[in-house]
Amino acid sequence: MAQVVWTTIALAGVTTLILLVIAAPLGWWLARSRGWWKEAVAALTALPVVLPPTVLGFYVLIALGPNSPLMTLLQPFGVRTLAFTFTGLVIGSVLYSLPFAVQPVRNAFEAMGDRPLEVAATLRARPVDAFLHVAVPMASRGFLTAAVLVFAHTIGEFGVVLMIGGAIPGRTEVVSIRIFQDVEALNFADAHRLSAALVAFAFVVLFSLFLLQRRAAAERA
Repeated sequence: MAQVVWTTIALAGVTTLILLVIAAPLGWWLARSRGWWKEAVAALTALPVVLPPTVLGFYVLIALGPNSPLMTLLQPFGVRTLAFTFTGLVIGSVLYSLPFAVQPVRNAFEAMGDRPLEVAATLRARPVDAFLHVAVPMASRGFLTAAVLVFAHTIGEFGVVLMIGGAIPGRTEVVSIRIFQDVEALNFADAHRLSAALVAFAFVVLFSLFLLQRRAAAERA
């Protein structure tokens, strides 16, 4: 049980860190770009919200399998497949939780407006400096919201991690899959304990997000 919990937390933590790094430039570009193609990128980014997890998991499984063009490129480096590995789980989780990271960050950048950047420009700040030292700190609540959502969303993943990871004990088995296995084995006591823990965790996450939104609204007022 401890190994399952640790694998789940490690997966959520690594996924969150990777997505915060990805969401910063991507959310900034979506918030600032005026090109029509940005909406196509935004739609592609949000696709996991409407796709069944098994569909996304299936295509990621194919992409990470030994016969895919991607793995063919990696075979000279000794990587034959990433399917049914923790690395494969991370890749699938990053893709599945991408919209939960990008959208809050994009919203935070859009809410910031142009004025802070104009002030930074008058002080001769380079665009990179303005982004790192002005935009990112001002969008900190967006990053915090993204981190909480991604971590919680990854904790509750089922379809994607089952398709890509295969529930290998000690390697790719996570809490949501263990609950499913306990129910299949009619081990309702353990399933109840894990399910109740996830319900409590979800409540704390949502309650924290609502408090953050309330505080942000009060500060704006």
